[in-house]
Amino acid sequence: MKVFITARLPREILAGIALEHSIEAYGEDPPIGRDEFLAGVEGKDGLLCTITDRVDSEVFERAPGLRIVANNGVGFDHIDIEAATRRGIPVTNTPGVLTDSTADLTFALMLAAARRVVEGDAITRSGKFRFWSPFHFLGRDISGSKLGIVGFGRIGRAVAKRAAGFDMEVLYFSRTPLKKDEEEKLGVRFAPLDELLKESDFVSLHIPLSRDTRHLISERELAMMKDSACLINTARGPIVDEKALVEALRHRRIMAAALDVYENEPELSPGLTELDNVILMPHSGSATIQTRTRMALMAADNLLAALRGQRPPNCLNWDALNR
Repeated sequence: MKVFITARLPREILAGIALEHSIEAYGEDPPIGRDEFLAGVEGKDGLLCTITDRVDSEVFERAPGLRIVANNGVGFDHIDIEAATRRGIPVTNTPGVLTDSTADLTFALMLAAARRVVEGDAITRSGKFRFWSPFHFLGRDISGSKLGIVGFGRIGRAVAKRAAGFDMEVLYFSRTPLKKDEEEKLGVRFAPLDELLKESDFVSLHIPLSRDTRHLISERELAMMKDSACLINTARGPIVDEKALVEALRHRRIMAAALDVYENEPELSPGLTELDNVILMPHSGSATIQTRTRMALMAADNLLAALRGQRPPNCLNWDALNR
């Protein structure tokens, strides 16, 4: 069968797919352009795409014989799953594989923001570090502080486990609260979102993007946070109203923010790069050699299973397809 691959995958993984099917691979680091993407998917049986590819009705019309959309990533807000389901096309993702790497980056950002690591590096490199003083260049402790986790799936729980090592008190907000014995085992406490925002020293976002979560954190929510609080977002950019965040940071309504994702990625809201109390990362939550390799392998396994007529291991719409 014919497969179109937009992700830049390791050679050995491409070779494994090529043993069974004819492949056409984009293979470049900059995301594929829309016109090239639409041309490439024409006449294909399988599509292995990335989070930067918009997979919608226009794509399905170009590829009426498409049998699988295998996403090389966990998030799937760029894929019109309802349109795929109507056409009988399974859609897959790569859950679980990036849990630890994203939780690690969350803590790296939390530490960097609290102790002003990036700002301190810039000052030192520029030659402005000229003396030590007891109350110069102060940050905040993480140990013993209160962490609010918004979204308590795999990554949120992994962050909570790491927080235990810093003796942090952990609040969490989720659509479905845990049972009390589960909370006690993890050392966490459920809190409504407003309460969590008001009480937490650090707020970390770990929810998927949906109609309900777009701009979940906006001017109202930022105003609830402590002026000493820090916001960390390694989930999806549009969960935060970036314009409102710029204003909150500019006027020091919150202490700092650390972002790995952006509302109009890769574009940044005006004023964001001018602030010294925000850390900006290039969407690298899963960017370790081990994790990205496992992710690519999982996407390839999903693709091959579907083209063999089998149930893909990580199908997002399997039940809907088989009603």
